[in-house]
Amino acid sequence: MSKNSKEKLGQGLKAIFSNYDQLSAKTAPKSGDKEGRHVANIPVDKIMVNPFQPRKEFAREELEALAQSLRTHGLIQPITVRRLASGQYQLISGERRWRAAQLAELKELPAYVRTADDQGMIEMALIENIQREDLNPLEVAFAYQQLMEEAGLTQEQMAERVSKKRSTVANYLRLLSLPPEIQKSLKEDLISMGHARVLAGVKSLMLQLDLHRAILDEGLSVRALERRAKTSATQKTPSPEKVSPEMNAVRDRLSEMFGAKVSIPTNAKGGGKLVIPFKDTKHLNDILEVLGQ
Repeated sequence: MSKNSKEKLGQGLKAIFSNYDQLSAKTAPKSGDKEGRHVANIPVDKIMVNPFQPRKEFAREELEALAQSLRTHGLIQPITVRRLASGQYQLISGERRWRAAQLAELKELPAYVRTADDQGMIEMALIENIQREDLNPLEVAFAYQQLMEEAGLTQEQMAERVSKKRSTVANYLRLLSLPPEIQKSLKEDLISMGHARVLAGVKSLMLQLDLHRAILDEGLSVRALERRAKTSATQKTPSPEKVSPEMNAVRDRLSEMFGAKVSIPTNAKGGGKLVIPFKDTKHLNDILEVLGQ
């Protein structure tokens, strides 16, 4: 990581914990208390998962590799937890290390014990993961959205908290409006963040899906995708009054046959496509029966 990147991350951390001194005072160990900001050995089976953890999936191979390292060298970097009234501990950060420790069958883990409310936990988990883990774009987007909802933050305030531009936060949040099929491709690294940003800017759902398929089938670069999206968005579909009476008659006849509002968008060269919508599986089967399939 470059020096500038480290400085930016440091600025983000300071921005989130602008009241760090007050927080430290609250979490500092009392007389005779061995926890607080000191490292304590916590039984692994007394640690619960953090429900606000942005990362939802952990690669099994990576966990196995880390578990082997833990068996050999132990845990060098302590996890961070908060103590619950029940006597259990809840993870604030370090879930990957905790999961690996379970695989390694360790009995205890070194941990920093903090006092944190739910909002504080979200913030700590988000920043810890952004700094130390390669979250996929959707995980970052969900983390931003959750923190905004829990803390009542605007996009601008969210951007200030993580030392990012407001447009950067907005671009991540727009990913959440993409159809599940496209989100899945982004999550599986089949398309890039750049591709997803372009698709998120396309208003038509059908065009989004068409362009997504083109990325997968043709290997479109982000630049090529931008050009195709722009071209597709500016193509005009003839208005109903400009469609020939013959074409209207064909459309009406097909609509009657299939029991659906058929459309036949055409282009200037006379080409086009036939669109037959269906309400459910039964309706689709009825259409196929008419077609003799």
